[in-house]
Amino acid sequence: MNAIQTLTDEERQRYARHLNLPGFGEEAQMKLKAGSILVVGAGGLGSPVCMYLAAAGVGHIGVADGDTVDISNLQRQIIHTTSGIGSPKALSAAESMRALNPDITVTPLPDMLTADNISTVIADYDFVVDATDSFKAKFLINDACVSAGKPYSHGAIWRYEGQTMTVVPGSACYRCLFDSEPDTSTAMGPLGATAGLLGTIQAAEAIKYLTATGELLTNRLLRFNVATMQFSTITLSPSPYCLHHHA
Repeated sequence: MNAIQTLTDEERQRYARHLNLPGFGEEAQMKLKAGSILVVGAGGLGSPVCMYLAAAGVGHIGVADGDTVDISNLQRQIIHTTSGIGSPKALSAAESMRALNPDITVTPLPDMLTADNISTVIADYDFVVDATDSFKAKFLINDACVSAGKPYSHGAIWRYEGQTMTVVPGSACYRCLFDSEPDTSTAMGPLGATAGLLGTIQAAEAIKYLTATGELLTNRLLRFNVATMQFSTITLSPSPYCLHHHA
């Protein structure tokens, strides 16, 4: 992160609720201003992640998505609008983020991340948020981040359910949970608010990481069911069978 000496008068007004927040304050806000986060996916999870990170004042936010906005996305992908149907999601998301907070830098990346380019892309950021909807993408992000020692937030939703954990160097990672792509049926749903709830949690984890605030979801898997409003936390350990943790 680059050292930034002070906040402008306008920023002090914009972030006033952060500045008087116990355990947060100006020091944490300046860390956000100096920080950078890459959000992979500008869909159901990425929408609240991007909006809350922009609102919080993260200095540089990258948003990577190679897809375009479809009308069926709008039930949950609240960063996009009806008038944006057909436009690249990364550009649509960047427009909404800049409208919310013109003081931040947003870099839209309207291409899919691949094994060939992901290492180069994530190198420019302090933290990565996995807001994708495929197991292939999740393994790609996990492996690249763990190999590079890059902290990241894993998130996944299905129907009414969500799960998330934060991975830092040495902690349990996604491959500690799954060594290969799970065999799942065709995706159904999700309830729109399920994506909103999980994405907001992921945004909070990213903010906590940049500001060294609170306790991260490392070696813990948070799971919830919106239909029953039951939450549970499962304690994890790095698996000796995981390719990233074996001796």
